[in-house]
Amino acid sequence: MASAVASSVVAPVSLAAASPAAVSRDSTSVKAFSGLKSATLFSSQAQTLSSVQNGSRVQCMQVWNPIGQPKFETFSYLPPLTDDEIAKQVDYMIQQNLIPCIEFDTVGSVSRTNFSGAGSSGYYDGRYWTMWKLPMFGCTDSSQVLREIQECKTQFPSCWVRVLGFDSKKQVQICGFLVSRPN
Repeated sequence: MASAVASSVVAPVSLAAASPAAVSRDSTSVKAFSGLKSATLFSSQAQTLSSVQNGSRVQCMQVWNPIGQPKFETFSYLPPLTDDEIAKQVDYMIQQNLIPCIEFDTVGSVSRTNFSGAGSSGYYDGRYWTMWKLPMFGCTDSSQVLREIQECKTQFPSCWVRVLGFDSKKQVQICGFLVSRPN
């Protein structure tokens, strides 16, 4: 079967090569493809328009100092979020039908302690944070989440606290961000 398919594909090419009169009569002149040329795709004018010109001082936010500070979660490189900023993020989470959940941890980052190495199941200590109460099923207001964050911070002042958003249909964590660092 494979040889029949191969011969049917090769036959028209060999027929055309065998009769040069038929090739010259039916073919048209086509220039061979020579590849993409950057000069035709990207003109110098387009490059100057898309390049960033930042000659003057611009109002920018100072980011979190990375020296001696590992990156923990989304927004962890920014200065600490205010309650209003946290509430806006939680409101967005609720609008997206995500279930807020609060977690805390003394380390605040994933560490590979007691890691079994290559060929293991992938388990290691320090991968999971402790859940503060149950996920907030039915939560409709960010003030409920802010109250729980405050309770968690009061109960565990030496812990990192984060808010996660779970999708109940996909049963996965969709988003998460740091809301408190230890005192």
